[in-house]
Amino acid sequence: MITTIFKKSTPINYSLIVLATLGFYFLYQIHVGFQGLGWIEYLQKGLILFLLFASLFLVNFIVKKNVLTKDSSYTLYFFLLFLLFFPELWNNVRLMLANFFVLLALRRLISLQTLKAPKEKIFDACLWIFIASLFQFWALLFVVLVYVSIIFHVSRDYRNWLIPFVAFFIFGIIGIACSLFFDLDALSQYLAQEKVGYSLDYFSGQNAHIAFSMFVVAIIFFFIPAALTVTNRPLNLQASYKKLLFALVLGGVLFAISIPKSNELLVFMFFPLAVSATLMIENSTNKVQQELILWITLACGLFAFFSQL
Repeated sequence: MITTIFKKSTPINYSLIVLATLGFYFLYQIHVGFQGLGWIEYLQKGLILFLLFASLFLVNFIVKKNVLTKDSSYTLYFFLLFLLFFPELWNNVRLMLANFFVLLALRRLISLQTLKAPKEKIFDACLWIFIASLFQFWALLFVVLVYVSIIFHVSRDYRNWLIPFVAFFIFGIIGIACSLFFDLDALSQYLAQEKVGYSLDYFSGQNAHIAFSMFVVAIIFFFIPAALTVTNRPLNLQASYKKLLFALVLGGVLFAISIPKSNELLVFMFFPLAVSATLMIENSTNKVQQELILWITLACGLFAFFSQL
């Protein structure tokens, strides 16, 4: 039944995704409460809703533009369900902003496969990553993905290896100028985020622990087949899938080393994991297996969401 609904990209599918996003967003906001909020808090909530839809749009754009999957809506379906695993993310504007800018960077890096304007794409990706690091310092890890992309596509031109340094220099100049203009100690605040910790004793309750465990199972279940079958993909798309697998690993490293640690930090893994899950569904010829995966993921997402309200 779910395969029938989401196996194509139609206005009905997009409408369902939009309505579901609105529904879950307002359920969570009703739970946390609207009373006693100032106009700044309302602006933040509005920004989070905008970022939710902007992220969904960007995920769909990246997948369709680069033909990463077939003409289906499974990637949006999985991306939304992964958002349900950790509902506190729906109130974390900093992580939503950081993930959105990382998605913008991934958009440019994946499109490198066309070999059109590679220097501009590398520069743009680096700049988006540096901007993301303002909201989550260890988003800087995705600079590694920039160099992986250079190796895959444009490693022969030595100038491409220097572009991240140029982007960082420009980012730093703009940051210093803004700090001086607004009289802020921006550099100290930025570097204050540079902390590393590996402890997993942060869970706020048993349900948060269960949600984390279910998501880890999903990572293992979708990542391993995607990694093992990447060489079976069309040759012109193999580099794109490898970059997504690298992005998934980098998202896991970011979660592992970040302080303060929380389940919401796993948001950087949502997009590559959603694509991996979509590939599993689309390449399976067993309809029962497809339905089971979709229903089980839905049940886990709903359980995680409502159990943490």
